[in-house]
Amino acid sequence: MSAPLRLGTRKSLMATSQSRRVAERLAQATGRRSELVGITTFGDVSRAHLTQLGGTGVFVSELRNALIAGEVDFAVHSLKDLPTKGDDRIVIAAIPPRDDPRDAFVGRVPFSELPPGARVGTGSPRRIAQLRMLRPDLEYVPIRGNADTRLGKVTSGELDGIVLAAAGLGRIGREEAIAQVFEVEQVLPAPGQGALAVECRADRADLIELLSAIDDRATRDAVTAERSVLAALEAGCAAPVGAHASGDGNVLSLTAAVVSVDGRRSVRKSVSGPASAAMELGRDLAAAMLAEGAGTLMREQVQ
Repeated sequence: MSAPLRLGTRKSLMATSQSRRVAERLAQATGRRSELVGITTFGDVSRAHLTQLGGTGVFVSELRNALIAGEVDFAVHSLKDLPTKGDDRIVIAAIPPRDDPRDAFVGRVPFSELPPGARVGTGSPRRIAQLRMLRPDLEYVPIRGNADTRLGKVTSGELDGIVLAAAGLGRIGREEAIAQVFEVEQVLPAPGQGALAVECRADRADLIELLSAIDDRATRDAVTAERSVLAALEAGCAAPVGAHASGDGNVLSLTAAVVSVDGRRSVRKSVSGPASAAMELGRDLAAAMLAEGAGTLMREQVQ
């Protein structure tokens, strides 16, 4: 029997839960077993907010270093945490079928029923900007911490609600806490939200072939288009950029938006085209958004 593969993962409940799901899916598809190797990332130990950390890559760099050093065989990330700029030494060998990409509100009442002045917590500038478009009468509070820490701020009464990814709540078995799910027409998710990235070293042809058994083509096309928008806008995961793509395997529909911090201005555009040209679709949409002033809105965010 082959030795178990070493699967690198962050140590949080969310990360280990989704890594176990990938390990189970791989075992079902190939018969190969995996054992989890917990790794602490800079994003896990820093108490700064994502905008101060720079956002992109703070949760993945140590995992990638362990891959490159040969300390783990492959690693699992939330795809939305990955930098859009690749590393030639590493490949995304698999993107399993995507979970719910939408954002969800956790509170005693739905978001739409909150009284004016209610306090809503989220660590995402993208969410805050879009939520302000829906409810400018609420107070938005930046928060950090794992899902349980954030959920505790609602149960304790410190906050009237928080916004998290629906997929993440599902992965830790907390779907019952959701009071309202935001449709993508209301709040565009982060590019790649709800999807997982399975990475290994580029020189491990054996692993690339093995991991390809759990790759989902439709999910890969959709997130490629979304992340292509983000890359062309030269924005990180802390920027107020939302994007969502879906399709039937042949045609892909992509919508993206950049929203001002105060929620009063936005550039939102959509495009459709062949799924085989996902990256080009994203680039074209980003170019159209930049032509309408998206770059100005993003520059205001970082000032």
